Amino acid sequence: MALTWGVVAAVLFGALLHASWNALVKSSTDKALDTAVIHLVGSFIGFPLLLLAGLPPPQAWPFIGASVVIHIAYYIALTGAYQHGDLGLTYPLMRGIGPMLVALSSSLALGERLSPLAWAGVVGVSSGVLVLGLSQRALQQPKAIAFALINAVVIAIYTVVDAIGARMAVAHGGSALQYVATLFVLDGWPFGLLVLRQRGFARVLPYARARLPVATLGAAASLGSYGIALWAMTHAPVATVAALRETSVLFAALLGTWFLKEPFSWRRGIGTAVILSGVMSLRMG
Repeated sequence: MALTWGVVAAVLFGALLHASWNALVKSSTDKALDTAVIHLVGSFIGFPLLLLAGLPPPQAWPFIGASVVIHIAYYIALTGAYQHGDLGLTYPLMRGIGPMLVALSSSLALGERLSPLAWAGVVGVSSGVLVLGLSQRALQQPKAIAFALINAVVIAIYTVVDAIGARMAVAHGGSALQYVATLFVLDGWPFGLLVLRQRGFARVLPYARARLPVATLGAAASLGSYGIALWAMTHAPVATVAALRETSVLFAALLGTWFLKEPFSWRRGIGTAVILSGVMSLRMG
């Protein structure tokens, strides 16, 4: 498996989509409810894709089941992080540590061996992401940091599980599209029903109606982002794809500068340069 420029371009586009739906969640007044609505809508979006692509082979189903359970922990930690901290802190922290954990775990679970240059790329992307996100304000948000660190571990776990599951589907005559469509059809319901039980139907329904246009955009971006990532993991090493995907933090920073007129500080400049160097090392490694 090799990281071609075509795979790089696809994953970078997926990273842009990922930054977009996370920004939508952070912009809401009820993070848990918005996360639930987005992924319930994602279940309905995934259903036509599942009808089109068909069910994945039986060998992939244990991984889909495990991923659905793991994603419940992901959504809980995600909403906790956004509830207690800024997007600019929690998002880079969650996404910056993940690639290192994925690289270590995929070498054990999948037997993938990265070259020294590829390892330098993983470290470069992770370091650049953390430089973009971390600041002196970080120490003032301990709960946010705790949720973000927990979620970094959860992200690494479900990334490896889904990578193995997608490859299992392909190896037995299926496709990554079958895997991700099935995952999204099932994925939103456990956490969605949990939030529904806590909030009550009378509160959830008006909120869901009001947020439906935004939730639809977020759900499409989430499905597209993860679908691209899983497809890429069937063509390239998991660790390199996972690291490339976390350039979503760079896109978030650049969009903030271009559209929100946020200052492009020296920290953003250094973080951007380190991430770009990491991407080039991944491609050449």
